[in-house]
Amino acid sequence: MELILNRTYHTTGTNGRLYCNGQEICKTIELAWRKNALRRSCIPEGKYRLSKRYSSKHGWHFEIMNVPNRSCILIHTANNAGRELLGCIAPVAQHIGEGKGNSSRIAMQRLRDLLFPLLDRGISVQLIITTAL
Repeated sequence: MELILNRTYHTTGTNGRLYCNGQEICKTIELAWRKNALRRSCIPEGKYRLSKRYSSKHGWHFEIMNVPNRSCILIHTANNAGRELLGCIAPVAQHIGEGKGNSSRIAMQRLRDLLFPLLDRGISVQLIITTAL
């Protein structure tokens, strides 16, 4: 299965729309592009495999695998990229500014409901990150 994340880059944050089979699942927020700088930049565009992950801080979420020159890049809840993200991606229901959104927990639950059953059955989930046209 492939998910498509179409990004729009801004000075203070990156906003995106996440699609599956042409249907929007949710919106996303990230840090601004700063040449893949650790803990200060969104990750490079490309194709990445997703896996399930659990931590006491974020509960059940996703890890984005094999990001160049980065590790432990996650998809987890957040509503303000500048304050809550260190290179990760946060699903949100709505954009309210550059790298800002709302209702991240609701959007994250929608994403888990869609992807966890697939991952549990061993189906590969790929995330393709591109620039919005």
